[in-house]
Amino acid sequence: MYLRHRHWMIRSISSVLVRSCTSLSASLHPGGCSPDLTEGHSKQLMNDVRSKLETIVGASKNWSEHLQSVKERASSSHQLVCSQEDLPYRRMKDSYLEAYLPLGSQPSLREKYLNVHKHVRFGRILEDLDSFGVLICYTHAKTNGRTSPFSIVTALVDEIDLVKKTIQPDCDLKFAGNVTWVGKSSMEVKMHVSQYHDNIYNPVLDATFVMVARDPGNKGAALINPLKPEGPEEENLFKQGNLNKAKRTKLKETSLLRTAPNEEERKIIHNMFLETLDMQTVSFRSRVLPENSVWMEGTKLKSLEICHPQERNIYNKIFGGFLMRKAFELAWANACVYGGSRPYPIAVDDILFQKPVEIGSLLYLSSQVCYTESNYIQVRVHSEVVDPLSKQHSTTNIFHFTFGSEKEVMQVIPKTYGESMLYLDGKRHFEAQAIRV
Repeated sequence: MYLRHRHWMIRSISSVLVRSCTSLSASLHPGGCSPDLTEGHSKQLMNDVRSKLETIVGASKNWSEHLQSVKERASSSHQLVCSQEDLPYRRMKDSYLEAYLPLGSQPSLREKYLNVHKHVRFGRILEDLDSFGVLICYTHAKTNGRTSPFSIVTALVDEIDLVKKTIQPDCDLKFAGNVTWVGKSSMEVKMHVSQYHDNIYNPVLDATFVMVARDPGNKGAALINPLKPEGPEEENLFKQGNLNKAKRTKLKETSLLRTAPNEEERKIIHNMFLETLDMQTVSFRSRVLPENSVWMEGTKLKSLEICHPQERNIYNKIFGGFLMRKAFELAWANACVYGGSRPYPIAVDDILFQKPVEIGSLLYLSSQVCYTESNYIQVRVHSEVVDPLSKQHSTTNIFHFTFGSEKEVMQVIPKTYGESMLYLDGKRHFEAQAIRV
């Protein structure tokens, strides 16, 4: 039972690699070591991505120097243009990159990626996808200057579809991707992750991120190089980007925060309400939990993170990949407790980065099971920051995760109107994944 998975033809685009000076030996684990990483084949490693991003934006190496780097970056704003027509067109292959995570070739690297079950921590993969997507966009928007005048940040994780239940801990991973759609200041990036096993690369996941270009101070939008598709394949990818943008606009307009549930959804909620009424009391307030069910209010799991400088990104805000990893791990723990077995991730979608998280903030993460069906659990994670001095609360992210369970799970039942809206929202996200049983 898996989600539909979409394979884009990014691998057919000629490779434009950022070369690294690292060479590896594949003699440690021949079955899981990619021949691309043997001696004499210098490739970009995932560990190099962060350092390349720091060089591109001229980021500070130490937290104590960040104010100086901010001042230096602000001076590059004169490189920005006022019209997109002043920027040269880019092709899809211009931004194509590959990066390798040598879990098979470098056993010492595995410790960072392993969980207690000796599988790869998916939260770490989310971090790598976030950094890799940003580097792809900087490659698209490459300038002639020593540092880039753009601040490219993740605006939205549109979707991540997993093909495999687990990722092997001793086989090399290959990340590949490129920009497939460009607006005025936004870019859609498609990435594909595969794992080398049995002498071939096996698909692991497909991801679509939306990135935005900002000015050096990350205060306003910056115009980005337009994209010129070449050939039918690339034209279809570009058209799909336009459709995705239209779909996101429509989903925003039909959000349950803006519009009432449709007729079918209203019937679902009303029927669930009737099924939980205590008919002996004949009272709307007396509710009875059906057999093999759980009240939604009892499915919450929360955590608190202190935002230290160690987790900062190249712009001295909290790294978006870190936020995704923490949210995923909390959601996974909640699904594990709820389902009574070890869950496996199926999909991640519609993660909107509403505002940056400042260093020193208190980060509150609250997860809740909001929809269940058969062996599937839909978990929503709400992220908010609290300024410890002003006590002000601000929502930063809403995360949606779909998990599979090894056994059928209990049905989650909303009790209040607010929980009913969470239930319908979770149902919408679950059904958008088009799960095939």
